[in-house]
Amino acid sequence: MRAPSVSVPDAVREIITRNRSIYDCIKMGLINYTSLAIKLQKEVEAQVGGPVNPNTIVVAIKRYADSFEKKDDMQNETVLKNARLSLRDGIADIRFSSDDFEMKDAVDLMDRFMQIDPNYEFFRSTDSFRFFTEDISDVRKILESFSSHKNFFQTGLAKITISIPESEHSSDVVSYVSEILHDNGIELVNAFFGQDHIVVVLHEEDAARAYQILRREVSR
Repeated sequence: MRAPSVSVPDAVREIITRNRSIYDCIKMGLINYTSLAIKLQKEVEAQVGGPVNPNTIVVAIKRYADSFEKKDDMQNETVLKNARLSLRDGIADIRFSSDDFEMKDAVDLMDRFMQIDPNYEFFRSTDSFRFFTEDISDVRKILESFSSHKNFFQTGLAKITISIPESEHSSDVVSYVSEILHDNGIELVNAFFGQDHIVVVLHEEDAARAYQILRREVSR
């Protein structure tokens, strides 16, 4: 289980990485950072859990955009050489609104998931509690006991967890991984970033090819 705190740079990277149109505009330098910061402010604040100055978001956007300029150099430095990858398919994305799902409910659900799938992922933001876990009958039975709570349930997913050496800059690695997958026509369903790992969520049909692409980078 992982419950990382969300910083402004982490939130900005996640939002941009899973929004292909914004991602491409930043990559090509076709977007005004201040305007984008204002557009993203509410979503960033929801993930961070409090008010965020637009200027802070601008700085995070610029830092993320600057990482694209390092891409060519990074290719020669084999950024993922010392990374560790793991792939799991048959994953379900379960999201509860915090409007009617309290922390005690989340703790109860985490305890039950731990007995079935110790490697599930848990992410919390201001407006939701999110779980990525194995899509099996036991999990669905657990959810039935929370049927009175509104939830979003998506299946047919896979996740690739990339463990990053402490010596690497996670923001640069995030940009590099996103670029590789986008260049190969693989769209991310979502992505979550921590200090030492990245969780990339994809459709199952794309997961094996994405894993092979990233594995080649690790083996370079």
